[in-house]
Order: sequence, then C-alpha cells, then structure tokens
Amino acid sequence: MSSPVSLSVALAQINATVGDLAGNARLIAQAAREAHAQGAQLVLAPELALTGYPPEDLLLRPAFMAACARTLRELAAELADCAGLHVVVGHPQDWDAQEDVRSKSYSLPRRFNAASVLAGGRVLATYCKRELPNYQVFDERRYFASGRDAGCGPVVFEVGGLRCGLLICEDAWFDEPAQAAKAAGAQVLCVLNASPFHLDKHGERESRMAQRARAVGLPLLYAHLVGGQDEVVFDGASFALDAQGLVGARAPSFEPATLVVTVSADGRVSGPLAPLPPLEGQAWQALVMGVRDYIGKNGFPGAIIGLSGGIDSALVLAIAVDALGADKVRAVMMPSPYTADISWLDARDMAERLGVRYDEIAISPVFDGFKQALAAQFAGLPEDTTEENIQARIRGTLLMALSNKTGSIVLTTGNKSEMATGYCTLYGDMAGGFAVIKDVAKTLVYRLAEWKNRQPTRRADGSIGPVIPERIITRPPSAELRPDQTDQDSLPPYEVLDAILARYMEEDQGIEEIVAAGFARADVERVTRLIKINEYKRRQAPVGIRITHRAFGRDWRYPITSKFRA
Repeated sequence: MSSPVSLSVALAQINATVGDLAGNARLIAQAAREAHAQGAQLVLAPELALTGYPPEDLLLRPAFMAACARTLRELAAELADCAGLHVVVGHPQDWDAQEDVRSKSYSLPRRFNAASVLAGGRVLATYCKRELPNYQVFDERRYFASGRDAGCGPVVFEVGGLRCGLLICEDAWFDEPAQAAKAAGAQVLCVLNASPFHLDKHGERESRMAQRARAVGLPLLYAHLVGGQDEVVFDGASFALDAQGLVGARAPSFEPATLVVTVSADGRVSGPLAPLPPLEGQAWQALVMGVRDYIGKNGFPGAIIGLSGGIDSALVLAIAVDALGADKVRAVMMPSPYTADISWLDARDMAERLGVRYDEIAISPVFDGFKQALAAQFAGLPEDTTEENIQARIRGTLLMALSNKTGSIVLTTGNKSEMATGYCTLYGDMAGGFAVIKDVAKTLVYRLAEWKNRQPTRRADGSIGPVIPERIITRPPSAELRPDQTDQDSLPPYEVLDAILARYMEEDQGIEEIVAAGFARADVERVTRLIKINEYKRRQAPVGIRITHRAFGRDWRYPITSKFRA
C-alpha cells in the first residue's frame, strides 16, 4: 500500500532591499539551497522579492525592467543544479502582448506584478496578479495592469505529486482568483505576499486567509516579506493553513526565516509554529526593525538623538540602541534656561544605563545671541512662541551640524499626537532624517516605555533592569521652553486627544459623530481644527515608521489649502 502524497515546501521569508536585484537574488538562492538541503521540493519567495517592495517609480524605468528580467534568468540558471527543486519568485514582468493597449478606453500600465516558477534552469511559467490594491499605502494601479485585463489565466504546476496554484497577495482577499486556481486543478494555494505591517495586522491576515482556505477547501501557504522599507515595515510571520483554515505552521515575526512546511494531499499542513507577539511587542519590534533597516540599508554609520529628559526622546533612544547597538548611538542634551534640573539628571542617568555617548551643549549663549540680534526688530513686543521656537531651532541646528560632521543621521522624537496637532517646531524638533515615533500616539508612547522597562534588559554596567528612569515616565510632559510649561497648557489630556485623533484621522469619523460618542464638542473642534491647520508642517516632516493602519504620510493625502471643516 503506497504512502499518501505529501509535499515539503519552504516559505522563504527574506529581508529584501528595493533595487538591490543582485543582493535579493542572492538571498533567494541562499534560502532555496538551504531548503533543498533539508529536502524541500518547492520554495516560495515573497511578492516582488526580486526587486523589494514597493519599487515605486523604478518600475517606470526601462533599464530597471530590463535588469529585472535579466536577473530572473540568471537566478533560474544559478539554481539549475538543485535537482527536483521548484522555486517561485515574485518580480515585475513587462507586458509583451502584441495589442496596442492605448486603443483601450484608458491607458493601462505595460507591466504586471508577477510570480514565476523556476526549475531546471528555466522559467517554466509566469502568473500575473489579478487584484491590484489602491488604498492605504498601496498604489499598484499606477504601475501594474491586472492579469485579468490582459487575459492571463491561473497558473497551476505539479511538484511531488501535488498541483500548486499561484496567487499574489491581494488575490487571496477575493473569491475569484482562488476559485479559478482550484478550477484549473490546484490542490494547494501558494500565496506570495508583501503586506505592510500595522498593529494586529497578523490576526486580520490569518482570519481572511482562513476564510479563503475554507471557501475553496484547499490548504493555503502564505510566504511573507520581512524588513523595513522607508515608511513601511514587513513583519514576516509567514504561515500555513490546512483546508479547514487552521494554522498548522508559522514563521517568527520581524526576522528573516525559512519555514519548512509539509503539505499532505488530504489538506493537512504541519511545521514549526512560532508564537505571535503581544501588541506592545509588535510595535516595539516594528520600530526597532524600521530604524535598523532605514539606517543600515541607507548606509548611515549611526544615529544622533536630542535627549531632553522627557519620555519621547527616552523612548527613541531605547529603540535606537536595540536597533543599532549602543556604540552607534549618540545622545546630546541641550539645556535651555528653562530646563529643569531633573531633566539633566534623568537624561544622564538613562545615557549611563544604555552606555551611549552622551554630550551636553548649553544653548543659552546661542539663545542670547539670537535675542540680541533680533532686539531691535522685537522692540516693544512681548515674548511668545517665537522665543520658544528659536530655542527648538537652535537645537535642531546643533543636531544637524553634528550629523553633517559625523555622517550619522538625526532621529527626531515627535510622536503622532504632536504631529497631528502641530505641537512641534518646523526646523526645530522636526529637524532630522528619520521620525521614529511619528505614528505612535502619546498614550502608546507611555505603554511602550512601561513595556520596555518590564523586559529583562542588560544595562551598560552588566545589571538587568529598566533602561528608562521611572521619573521620565511619571512626570508631566513638557517642552520646557518657558517657565513651568506643560503639554496640557496647550493641548487636551492625551487620553482625550488620542481618542479623538483615532476616530477622526484613522477611522474617518466626522465631528458630529465623535461628539455623539460622548466627547466634549469644544475638545473635538479644537483637536480637529489643529489637525487641519497643521498639514503644512507634516508635509515638511521627515519620513517615519508606520505602525497603524492610517499614518501621516502615504496613508494621509489631504490638501494643505482647504476650507472643508466637518
């Protein structure tokens, strides 16, 4: 009696870099060879693994597309000696149809988001993505035509006695592509993905893919990208579902991995099952990966942070050290005439706990120079936010000077609540190259600081303990730009502000709807007004890491000049 047919499949969860075709091909080849050595018969690389995701307007360059085609052929040849191995690779594909697409009612892009099956040194088949997302951070219709528009059908191929059908990311969120693959004979759905992270996205993915697996009655293999690319982060956690939609295997989150899964003809799957991190752990790992990859992939030697003694800069410093190591992080304290003694003490304490280089540069002499230079212009006028902003801009200038001199990038420390309401200074605390916590609301800043302090962390002196001094977390937040200043002088309580921000900015609720939910009209109108009038600031802010389903940046494209107020 013959044993049941089963297939060994490796999900190659790689950290690709956009535009590094040769480097990405090496990562795919390395994962394929390692998987082949473990007995895998099929390797699935993520969506657009060859180019990295998203390649954006690189796709519009003929030289880039030609290089992609050449690198794909070279990769197929490179793996020719892996007998019996099939490798599926995501890549862009030129539309080589003979028809003139300009004759259609609208001009279609002349390329596809594709996946090719490589075996025996050749490209055996190519599948073209059918469902193109154009929401949140996605802009695929700018670049790709749908395989459906071009008449490209399903791709099903046989490996080890099982027939595998290809889908690419968004395809699996709809009924038709999976049903078409099953109708073409697929016994297993192989889904290539580059799905940007936001908090709890993994639960949404697994739930939707479980629906798809149950709807077609087939096991589903989900190969996902990992790593940071500018604003977006990919969290990995590739997984395999059985025909009933139950998770049978899962790769680790936020790290490269090759997950080897066994798929049976009766729809069962098995393999290692990594746990999913809690919400604070997800956010922390996403921020750490975002910093590490932005700095590493762009070649910066390190990072510089203006350390104030407050919670935002403390959180950014802790993230940066986890991402880069203490030897690549520098903290600079720049006290003003209004800086409290406890801010000095807490900043020094934290820098010592983490073992980073710490410097103090007093800004009072520079501030006095500015006031003297402007004395005639400001004669007879009271001090106001102008003088506050001058202090912030002095600090920004000093940090950027250090950045220019050393090559290290300045990490800004503004959070989402501040970015929303404009509680930040252009060319001051907004000056820098990467905004680490720009999508982290103030209330989540506190949760992350407390979460980090609960983790067993080795400090510079060898002891295990919290890295953020407790007083930094518990004292009232303040910009310390005038006497006795606190954030709540200018803003509603952060619990209220963040709740309104989430409803208005992330969930698109209107003012009346938010008021009806129990919020004071004065608070709602104040917060929403601040969001609207500070769009011009956000347009000039550095890019930063997206961890929610709606972040300022790619997700948020509102006009600066607008009279709409609801």
